[in-house]
Amino acid sequence: MDTPLFAFSLHDTLVDTQDVAVTLALRLDETEASAFARRWREKQLEFAYRRGLMGAYADFHRLQREALEAVDRERGTRLGEESKQALLAHCRRLPAFADASAALTRLRGLGVRCVAFANASRYDIELLLDNAGLALLLEDVVSAEEVRRFQPDAALYAHLRARTHSRPEATWLVSAEPAEIIGARYAGLRAAWLQRDPQRAFESWGDPPDLMAPDLDALATQCAGWFAREHPH
Repeated sequence: MDTPLFAFSLHDTLVDTQDVAVTLALRLDETEASAFARRWREKQLEFAYRRGLMGAYADFHRLQREALEAVDRERGTRLGEESKQALLAHCRRLPAFADASAALTRLRGLGVRCVAFANASRYDIELLLDNAGLALLLEDVVSAEEVRRFQPDAALYAHLRARTHSRPEATWLVSAEPAEIIGARYAGLRAAWLQRDPQRAFESWGDPPDLMAPDLDALATQCAGWFAREHPH
């Protein structure tokens, strides 16, 4: 049997992008800070999808800056340059979700290979993982910059398999973003969706995920049972 490989999408899966609301709250009220943080993340994904369709790759940190400028204009918040720089710096030190470390440790104990897989540059991924205390729990980092493609481009999932020497049926994407799950399934990979927001339904098009869980702890529990059923002794 092939050793399962789990590629963890970084943002909103292992690290909490909404933590930037803490920095935003120094300039905005709490409600506006939370709304701004959500919209900023949406814009980052939107710009990545657009650039992917255009074939106009750019470093994801640049996309974060472009999205920040767009949301600042859209919401009329008029953030100063110092505030913007503080927010971009915060993006490089996002905290891990409380369930991340224990779940990765448990999955590794099940024999699962665990790697980080993200649209960010390798530098930013490694910096985030170091700051979040997760670097030693992941065997490798696979970055979009290596092929200059963003998720959910099939070329990036093919690169993931080539880099990790894993077969499609043994390669899993773990993500909280439905579009990434659909992209991975379309590319022939397996996928596990984290429904961290209980109010968020999975998108109604494309192949559904192989596994769904509310958090990483529940995913690890499901995986233990799933692997036992798929590969009985």
